[in-house]
Amino acid sequence: MPPGSTSRFTDGRVPDHGIGDLFTYEARLQARLDVEAALAGAEAAVKVIPAEAGEAIAEAADLDKLDMDRIEKATAEHSHPLTPLVEELCRVVGAKHGGWVHWGATTQNITQTADLILLRQAHDKILDLLGDLLRSLSKVAEAGAEVPMPGRTHSQHAVPITFGFKVAIWIDEIAAHVDRLRSVEDRVFRLLMGGAAGTMASFGSHARAIETETASRLDMGSMPVPSRAINDGMVEWVSILGLLGGTAGKIGKDVYSMMQPEFGEAFEPIPEGTIGSSTMPHKRNPQLTLDVITAATQLRGLVAPAMESMLHDHEANGAMTGILEDAVAQASRLAGDVLARLVVIFTGLTFDEDRMRANLALSGGLIGSESLMLELGERIGRQVAHDVVFELAQRSAVDDIDFASLLAASPEVSAHFSRDEIDGLLDPARHLGESANIARAMAEHARRVADTIQIPSA
Repeated sequence: MPPGSTSRFTDGRVPDHGIGDLFTYEARLQARLDVEAALAGAEAAVKVIPAEAGEAIAEAADLDKLDMDRIEKATAEHSHPLTPLVEELCRVVGAKHGGWVHWGATTQNITQTADLILLRQAHDKILDLLGDLLRSLSKVAEAGAEVPMPGRTHSQHAVPITFGFKVAIWIDEIAAHVDRLRSVEDRVFRLLMGGAAGTMASFGSHARAIETETASRLDMGSMPVPSRAINDGMVEWVSILGLLGGTAGKIGKDVYSMMQPEFGEAFEPIPEGTIGSSTMPHKRNPQLTLDVITAATQLRGLVAPAMESMLHDHEANGAMTGILEDAVAQASRLAGDVLARLVVIFTGLTFDEDRMRANLALSGGLIGSESLMLELGERIGRQVAHDVVFELAQRSAVDDIDFASLLAASPEVSAHFSRDEIDGLLDPARHLGESANIARAMAEHARRVADTIQIPSA
């Protein structure tokens, strides 16, 4: 976006999730200072550097105490992402202890670990949003558990379902994404402190002790092989967000289509005064849903570059590191944009039960063909029954003849069912299967999963 512009997804109805602010230039610099402070503290604890130096570095590692103009000017001159910050930190620490800053570390040790500090905050915010979404979906699933509507496969009427069953499908995937994000935590939030090539040689005989102590101070795990070329955990994290983008895109498309006047089944909240079109006053556009579809598409698109970032040659390639750094930041923000909108949509979603029932009747009973075919199959055999009902159903659709009347006039059908029985078998409400039970079970599942999300207070 151009300087001073707002995000494509700025919307006053959607609370700011704050993830974008985590990856600002200033936030990244402060996180790097936090890592430098933790490293110095760890090295002091194991007596690699003087205790006074560790204290002095920790005291100075505050961006407000550093000269940003110096940092920005030196960054432009040196074309290096970290050295200007380290030099400025050394200056503020002072001549006596400044020489111990960044002792034994290489740039990526600091920058990647710092990004993980920010990523963990984004991760927690995403989980928090997922919990809010699951609670909202739980309520919608319960409210629609017994509301019949057309099930659609290949965009055509299939068999009847309930609206709650449709929501249950979304809950199942969203809850699985929570599990995936939880399961990857130990593989993502691991300190990288292996020196230039991952051998830890620059830290001497205290290497593992320094690593363990630094990790403890940053509340992270450590890497068995602290190589700069290992990034599969973060790639997996982006890939999980890509899966989330797939689920979100599907949900967005479903709500988008249900809002069409031809469907008229469900509606995202549209506050009074919202303008849908600059020229058509009547428009009630699915703006939030469109944003979800857009951002979810962009989110899925980040999986490919994240995968490419695994192709380090030998022990490190800065291009791969840069690709993943950008993918992580963008995926974090887009996931927040998607989830914040889905929470607003399902907190205020309305659905039209009468319209859903009316849409069930659009096919003139054809949506009940499976129910009747199965009952008839018990008398004349499943395949024979299928052939009979198939021929009558196609004739009804092509010639626009009432399906129930054709069934009643068929010798193969009328020999076993009266017209009232035919009408009863074609009633969509009789062929909903476990829809309502599944909807209620998944509503409860959504609440249970949401309750497991415990985000530490800031």
